[in-house]
Amino acid sequence: MKLSVVLSTHAAKFEAATFKGDLAANVARIAGWGYDGVELAIRDPKLVSGDELAAVLDAHGLTLPAIGTGQAWGEERLSFTSADPTIRRAAIERIKSHIPLAARFNAPVILGLIRGITPAGQGHETSMAYLVEALRECAATAAAAGVRYALEPLNRYETDLIHTVADGLDLIERVGASNFGLLLDTFHMNIEEPSIEASIRLAGDRIFHFHVADSNRWYPGAGHVDFRSALETLYATGYTGFVSGEFLPKPDAATAAQKAIAYLRPLDIR
Repeated sequence: MKLSVVLSTHAAKFEAATFKGDLAANVARIAGWGYDGVELAIRDPKLVSGDELAAVLDAHGLTLPAIGTGQAWGEERLSFTSADPTIRRAAIERIKSHIPLAARFNAPVILGLIRGITPAGQGHETSMAYLVEALRECAATAAAAGVRYALEPLNRYETDLIHTVADGLDLIERVGASNFGLLLDTFHMNIEEPSIEASIRLAGDRIFHFHVADSNRWYPGAGHVDFRSALETLYATGYTGFVSGEFLPKPDAATAAQKAIAYLRPLDIR
């Protein structure tokens, strides 16, 4: 089982970015605790150097398994479903701008809250039409570079758009792109899915990335999610990617990361 943890390359408001800033120091610590990779949350690719990222990761033998983009919403309110067409266009261009870095590291690009939230006065189906249009354009551009996008179903308290695996699969059908799939997250599944295992089986080979956090969004082992069952089901689908920790830095980031890997590594699921 290949394990990683989320690190934001810059300061961010998002609480569940387990580590933030100080890239070199945090990568060194993450490697020292035994992780195989570090998932990077990058608001804007222009703010990072691919050469510097590669040098830091290579120095510690770590892989970049995925690139998160949610801070474009959290910090700038860019959204695929905004009522303002200039904001929608800016969101599309920002997500397309991740393609060169993603291609360099062979990492899927995560689409979380960049989808946005239906604004007041706009119908849900209008938002979905905007979302499909944006995803088709991004996926078409990324396909030429061999880059994949992974949309994360999120719980109802964060957005009104795409809560479950079933919602995600319907969206995949509407978008119609082979390089567009899903990121599943145990925290959100615990809220929205009747069965975490059944939802994983339903998603099958459309799972492009996988996040773990416990039922309380703390590190795995701090709540009531049955991770052995969930991860055995995940790997039974043929999944070969990373299991990436995206959890609150509670009681602090270092303790959370160490407790997570101490809990997950002995499961020895493959």
